[in-house]
Formats: sequence, structure tokens, C-alpha cells
Amino acid sequence: MSVWSAEIKEIERLYESLKGQFPDLEKELERLIKTDDENIVLVYSRRCLEVIITDLCETELKRPRKTEPLKGIIDKLSHEEKVPSNITASMDGLNSLSTFGAHPKEFDPEQVKPVLSNLAVIIRWYLKYKDSQSIKKAKPGADLTIEAQIRESQTIRKVITGEDKNIHIETVESQTIYNVNSEKDKIKPADVPGRIIQKRAKSWILLFAGLFLIAVIIAYPKIFKRDKVEQLRSSDKRISVAVMPFQNMTGDTTWNVWQDGIQDMLITSLSNSEELKVRQTESINSLIQIKGLTNYASITPSMASSVSQKLDADVFVFGNIKQAETTVRVYAQLIDSRTEEIIKSFQIEGSSQKKMIFQIIDSLASEVNNFLIVSKLKQEVSQEMIGSLLSTDSPEAFRYYIYGVNAFRKRDYHSAINMFLQSLAIDSNAMAIIYMSVAYYQQGKNWCLRIYDNRDMMSLKHKIWTNWLYSLYFETPYQEIKYLRELLEIDDQLPLIRFILGNCNMQLQQYDRAITQYEKALEIYRKWGAKPSWILDYTNLGRAYHMTGKYKKEKKLYKKAEQDFPEDPVLTYRQAILSLTKDNKTEAEEYIDSYIAARRENSFPEARIMSGVAEIYSNADIKDKAEEYYRKALSLEPENPVILNALAWFLINNELNIDEGLKLVDKALELSPENVYFIDTKGWGQYKLGNTSEALEILEKAWALKPVYIHEIFLHLEEVKKAVGVNP
Repeated sequence: MSVWSAEIKEIERLYESLKGQFPDLEKELERLIKTDDENIVLVYSRRCLEVIITDLCETELKRPRKTEPLKGIIDKLSHEEKVPSNITASMDGLNSLSTFGAHPKEFDPEQVKPVLSNLAVIIRWYLKYKDSQSIKKAKPGADLTIEAQIRESQTIRKVITGEDKNIHIETVESQTIYNVNSEKDKIKPADVPGRIIQKRAKSWILLFAGLFLIAVIIAYPKIFKRDKVEQLRSSDKRISVAVMPFQNMTGDTTWNVWQDGIQDMLITSLSNSEELKVRQTESINSLIQIKGLTNYASITPSMASSVSQKLDADVFVFGNIKQAETTVRVYAQLIDSRTEEIIKSFQIEGSSQKKMIFQIIDSLASEVNNFLIVSKLKQEVSQEMIGSLLSTDSPEAFRYYIYGVNAFRKRDYHSAINMFLQSLAIDSNAMAIIYMSVAYYQQGKNWCLRIYDNRDMMSLKHKIWTNWLYSLYFETPYQEIKYLRELLEIDDQLPLIRFILGNCNMQLQQYDRAITQYEKALEIYRKWGAKPSWILDYTNLGRAYHMTGKYKKEKKLYKKAEQDFPEDPVLTYRQAILSLTKDNKTEAEEYIDSYIAARRENSFPEARIMSGVAEIYSNADIKDKAEEYYRKALSLEPENPVILNALAWFLINNELNIDEGLKLVDKALELSPENVYFIDTKGWGQYKLGNTSEALEILEKAWALKPVYIHEIFLHLEEVKKAVGVNP
């Protein structure tokens, strides 16, 4: 079996869904799914992309593609915002990796997986895009024809392709659970409990919070200081740059020509970047001459700053040329035009032979360009994340990282992982640890131990973060809280720390303490004049309010959340629970309808949507409706272990039908025998039946297999130990 067998199955499902609709794409997909040769897979993946790009070129750019390279068209589609940024990121990734098949070179077969994953993402988007194009062709104001409505609903059903076979991501609406089993460094199909008790998911939310924190521990000497780049944007969001003439400090007058030469070549090179606005040589040197500065050696940083400000440049490049025997060094400083603060220094050296100067200038231009673009990109990330970014010299690697962060905040975790993979493919230093932590538990633990062993070499802050990370993997929430409080003593204005503290207390069922931390996190955002990074800042606090009966506060909070995250399905999920709890059935039905519509719009599998509705009713303690929707979900996907376990847990925990619940969870365990949540469900069922010795054995197995601390399993195990008479 090939290492990309799961991904190719996903492509097969998409192929079946579009038969008869797109002949050219169908032809390439048919060839793709019939081959087991990695080179051919890459070739036909690229051909599929070519079909889609050619169509987009004609429909969006209004011209034939002809012989223009894919990269150029993708860049134009992105620049003109004709295609969403996350989709062009997948197109770029597929295009770059697939060249190894078109021009066979050595590559790792594992690299076929992200190619196919990206292709699946692109095709799913393309199907929706083509549907939207069909709708636009209808007469203005006219309703869709019956045929169009049927076709639209069929397409939606076809696009729902089931769970990803590599990384299973299941949303239990107020939290998100990741569960990936590792065996011999390969991801196995994962299963996630469909339980309505969201505290189970806490560890995975914290793990994702730790993604960015691991990065800062690895790369803390390289962290780019935010205060030095906050002002680097002009009103049109491009960084404006002025390059001063370089000063010849070699003592050799033959280098004088390169004072203007380096300046001119730098300006020419930097002007090729769409992200920068570069002041031209004539305007800079004219101002210098007006100031009476005929000798470049007399130009000081203050004078250069004055010239730069008159040109409305955010920053200026100020440099010199030095020589030591046969080596020439070009020094440059990037300086804030307003404050004259040195933002970044550069030094490039090479042979003093004049012909080598071109390579030196090219290298300098590349470093300055990359630094400025990365600095601009970093401004797109919210304030609390800046201190946790892993540094990279590659703008493209960083751009994919930004895409990943944005997808993460939208809870599109599968896309986030794909984006991090693209970043990793460009710069091996850029996101490897993040991917490890997301996708592989065991590797994440290994990275943690590797960092932990070197903690004595770190600064105090990074040492505490390392201790926290270790406690997340190997200890309990009590140790996590200890280290998080130590971090608050260093800086108590980081909402992320408050959020994690709230989650720790929620898992320990210390709801009032959780409320305090969540409220403080939101207060920091209010002080910043910014909205929270994601809806969970609101909904986790809302859930804590709900658990303590503070329904008025919960309702008021959700009204505020609607302003920042309108129609977010996680929010409507919580609003539906609150309305049902307050017996406002009409309002609850509206929220449930909104929830279902949003999930369908995002192509969620129908079974997963029904399971989500079941969770709403279960949380509101309306058991008959909850059971009805769990059974609907199971009827749609009777072999789905997540749904099997969801219904099993519901029947067992509520003591509605323990025997049936055990049969269901046994079936789930046949499909995923080492899933700790399924094992816990079975152990809890045996306990409910009074089989305490058997329950103890099963729950001890669940505890031994747990990837991180799971408080609910701990509580179950403690209760069974007491029943058996074993000292806890």
C-alpha cells in the first residue's frame, strides 16, 4: 500500500462527485487515481491544477492562458484577489512540489501526500466556485430554477467527502479535538470522541496554544522585535524605503563609483517587490545636493533621516564599503526615518575583485528585501502572537505561516496544517516543530524533551515556557497553572496566558477561577481596542457562565460576541444550548437552523452536523431529542467510530441503555482499538453495570495509553478505584 493511499481515496471520492460536469478535469483525475507511480501522481496532479488554472485565467483574468507558466497566473490571481489566499497557497504548494514529477529528481514519496491534500482542497473550492458562477449567470433577482436548486444540493452532498484519513479533526463545538495515533512515525486514522462533555478537548486546545510557544523557545534569539517595525507601513500598506549613497571607506578612490552604483542597484532590485515603495535615485540625490552635501562622507544618519522624511519614506538604508586585504565588505543599516533607530544591520563580504561586487549587491538586496517583507507580514499577526513567532528569512515561508495562523484562528485546522507544511517545504527551519506538535504526539513529546534538556541555557522566561510545555505533556493541570502564574509575574498583559489558565481551571471543574481568567483575557483585548483572536475567547467563558448558572451574563456575552464573530457556528451552538436551557424553544430553533446552515455551507458531512445538533440537545438535558439526532447521525454513517462512540457514551452516561452502548463502543473499538476515549467509554459502561473489577482494568488501560493528561479519565478511574476498594 502506498504512503499516500488515504489521500488518493479522497481524490477518488471527489472524482466520483464531479463525473459528467468537468470533462477535462475528470480525464486527468481518472489517470491520476489509476496509477501507483509517485512520479505519475505528481504529473497528473499538476495537470489537474493546469485545467483549473486555465479556466480561472479565462473567467477571472479575461484572457487565454497560452504558454504562461502556472506560477505567474497564480500570482496574478492572488494579487488581484480573484482567488482566496488559502487556495492560492495550496496552488503554489502543489505547483512547486509537483515539478519533481514533471522533471524527475530525487524526492521523498511522503511529499506526494501534501500534493494530493492540496489538490483535494483546490478541487473542493473549485466545485463551489463553479456553482457560484452558474448562479451568477441567472437573471438578476430571479430565483434559482428547480433544476439549479437540485444540482446545487447534489453538489453540496458530493463535496461532503467524509473524514480525512490522515489527521482526523472533530469539532465538539466549543473545543476542537485532535487525536492522531503514532506508530513507526506514521499517522494512523484517528478517532475522536463525539462526547458532549467538552472538557475532554482541553488538552488539544492547549496543545495548539503551545504550537507557537514551542517555536519561540526554539528560536528566541532570532525573534523580531515588534516595536521596531510597528511604524513601517505607509497609508497604502506598502513599506516606503529610501536608499542613501554608500560611503567609500576603503581608502581606495577606485571604489568611489560604487557609492552611487550600490545605491542605484539596490533601488532597482527593491523596486521589483510589490510590497515595497522605493524612492528613486534622482529624488534622493537631488535632496542631498540641495542640502549642499557634495561629499558623501559628510552624510550623517541624522541628515539621511531628514532627507528620508522629506520623501515620506518609512525607513532608509545607510551603508558603507570597507576593504581588508583581498576582502571587501559592504555594510548596511536599516534605520527608522522618524526615530533614527537602527532596525537591522547587514554585512555582506566577498573578494575585492570588482566583478564580485555584483554578487555582493544582489545578496544585500535580497536580505534587505526579505527582511522588509517579513516585517510587513508580521504586522498581519495579532499582538499576542508576535512574541511567539518562529523567525525565518524567507518571505514565502513566512507568508504560508501567516496563512496557517489565519486558518487556525478560523478553526480550519486541516488547512492550517497544510499551510505549515508549505512553509516547512520552503524553509526547513521555519515550521517543523509546529507541524510535529500538531500532527504527531510522540514526536511532539520528543521535541519537548529535547527542549527541556536544554532549559538551563535559556532565559528565565523561555525556561518557564519550557517547564509549562513539559507539564502539558507529562504532568497535570496543577503544574501547568503553577508555571503559567510564573509567566504572569513577568508579563500579566498576555491574553493567551489568561486563556490557557482558564482552560486549565475548566478541566479541573474550577469554573469560578476559569471565569476570572477568561474575563481578564477579554479585558486586555478591550484595552488594546482589538477583538479577540478567535470565538473561543467568548464561548469558553460562556460555557463557564453556563456551568455556574450565570445565564444573564452568558446571554449578554454572546451579544457582544455576535459583533466580533457574526454567525459563527460555534457561537450559535452555544446560543442554542442557552435558549433551550431557558426554555425558549422558538429562539433555540432559529439558532439550530443557523448552525446547520453554516455547517452545510462549509461542506460538513451531514452525519457530523446531526451529531452536533445532538450535542446541543444533550447539553440542554433534552435527552429524547439528543438521542433522536445521534441515531440520525449513525444512520448516515453506520461505520463511523466517532459517532458510534458518541451514541454509546450518551446511552451509557445517562443510563438509558447501557447494554446497547457497550455493543456500540465495542464496534467502535474494532475500528480503532487503541483510542483512549473509546476505551474510557467501555470502562465507564462496565462500571455502570456493576462490573467494577473489569471496569478498573479497562480504565487503567485508557489511563496508560493517554497521550496527555485527561481529567475525565482520571475522575472515572478514581471513582472505580474507590468502588473496588483500591487506594486512589
